[in-house]
Amino acid sequence: MRFGRVSKAVGAAAVTMLVLSGCTAAPGPVTTSASTSGAVSGGTAVVAETNAFNSFNPNTGTGSADINSKIAYATHTGFNYIDDKLNIVKNEKFGKYEKISDNPLTIRYTINDGVKWSDGAPVDANDLMLAWAAQSGYYNDATMDKEGNVLAGNHYFEFGGDTAGLAMTELPEIGDNGRSLTLKYTKPFADWEVVFGSPVDVPAHAVAQKAGLKDAAALSSLLKTVPKGNPDEPVTPNADLRKVAEYWNTGFDTKTMPTDTSVFLSNGPYIVTGIVPDQSLTLSRNTDYKWGPAASLDSIMVRFIADASAQVAALKNQEADIIAPQPAADSAVQLKAMAGQGVSFNQFDQLSYDHLDLNFTGVFADQNVREAFLKTVPRQDLVNKIIQKLDAGAKPLESQVFLPAQPKYADSIKNNGSAAFVDVDIEGAKRLLNGATPTVRIMYSKANSNRADAFTLIKDSAAKAGFNVVDGGLGADWNTHLGDGSYDAAIFGWNSPGVGVSQIPQLFRSGSVSNYNKFSNADADKLMDQLIVTDDMGKQADLLIQLDKIIWSSDYGLPLFQPPGVVAYSSAVTGIKPMAGQTGVWWNYWQWARK
Repeated sequence: MRFGRVSKAVGAAAVTMLVLSGCTAAPGPVTTSASTSGAVSGGTAVVAETNAFNSFNPNTGTGSADINSKIAYATHTGFNYIDDKLNIVKNEKFGKYEKISDNPLTIRYTINDGVKWSDGAPVDANDLMLAWAAQSGYYNDATMDKEGNVLAGNHYFEFGGDTAGLAMTELPEIGDNGRSLTLKYTKPFADWEVVFGSPVDVPAHAVAQKAGLKDAAALSSLLKTVPKGNPDEPVTPNADLRKVAEYWNTGFDTKTMPTDTSVFLSNGPYIVTGIVPDQSLTLSRNTDYKWGPAASLDSIMVRFIADASAQVAALKNQEADIIAPQPAADSAVQLKAMAGQGVSFNQFDQLSYDHLDLNFTGVFADQNVREAFLKTVPRQDLVNKIIQKLDAGAKPLESQVFLPAQPKYADSIKNNGSAAFVDVDIEGAKRLLNGATPTVRIMYSKANSNRADAFTLIKDSAAKAGFNVVDGGLGADWNTHLGDGSYDAAIFGWNSPGVGVSQIPQLFRSGSVSNYNKFSNADADKLMDQLIVTDDMGKQADLLIQLDKIIWSSDYGLPLFQPPGVVAYSSAVTGIKPMAGQTGVWWNYWQWARK
């Protein structure tokens, strides 16, 4: 149920929001039927994940890793979710949302009676109010420098997604005895249905108590009294709101099992009952849960295995039941050989891609140096040696905002500027450097063999033009360093939920928490402002084509390739269905069952 945010990288952290949704169907009712033939209720399944868990709040810039989002998805619920066909599916057992008006756009969210947190506290409008405060940026009025440092004003919540959509809402109204929240927009908003579909990952009553407030109602009262931020005349800082935001930002970050139960409260089918740091996490059934799809398994063990080959070995040795790694050629061959021998194997097109991003600070603050470096990147060689062994028809990705399956991809790449980087141009790079020999540190996950291979190919080619490329490969926590200034370029991936357009400003808008390389362009910002208030897909595509050209002309970085998705699972489990979007194989975890 992760919609309005980026989570860092496929096989590294979940993220991208690059795809216009051309296949979202009308919402349908939630279904709770689970299993496939031969399955029984109960038991445990083991699923392998690439990255290690580190936060119970997946909404922050540091917490928005794919694994954190998946654990939140299994331990929380909301008004809707996205299925494997990229349909928006309503969960009316949790509550309902109604469009009250088109002009102005007004939406009322109502949570059903009986929905509660695992400590017995009700899930109510106070939780929605806190989610709105964090995701709207309503109280923020800070002016920042290019590095994201606050120069003046207030910056409270470190929301990892784009705040522009909910920023167009007025102060919400709480009603229905504290069960409903009404949002009134000052402008149309294309993604209103998904951006606030599953907002209650963080319990307001726990945050209130940690901030020294009496209860969740007191927190809502505080949010009603603090003035809206004003960058032209910053509002006087509010100490209580600062405490609330600081706990929301960091209070849920942990790699160990907390002794404080309020840190890991659940309102979903499962609750976290154990963590072995960097090794595993255990989910156990929330026996009180009855406001959404009923889970079949008693528990799910998540093992953190970064290496794709090690995941394959775990499946083969019956140490894992389900794996969905970013495959290298050798691991894909092994999985195909195992297919039919107690293992099911699926390879499919997923909504993700690997890319190289250059920081707009340090050595790459000079656009000539950025352009020179990009001219050395052997994109075709990367595809030939890394991806074509998995997908013979794979080609270098030529767009920053479209994937090849999207109708406007071909139109955009005709004139977006990608043609300038089709071939390696060492001599052109040397002319731009004019004798300089810049040092460039590239960060990537060492456990991801595809990205390790990409680093080596890029390093060897760049050296021919005079670049001194330093190996900045890191271990399991590499994604926590995104945006911290410790590197000059990064190789990682974005993964899309498959619906909406709000993800685009999450990546490219000036000042966005998830804009890790500090790209900033006024014309691009204006296009993104138009994008989020445009619900016509044809017009959205036109705006994205213009944006694509601006990003390429800025020497932002390079999209590299779209790796295939892979899911493999033991015949001992049923209900596993691949999904191309961000939630991946987890999208229907409640249907997982053991024979």
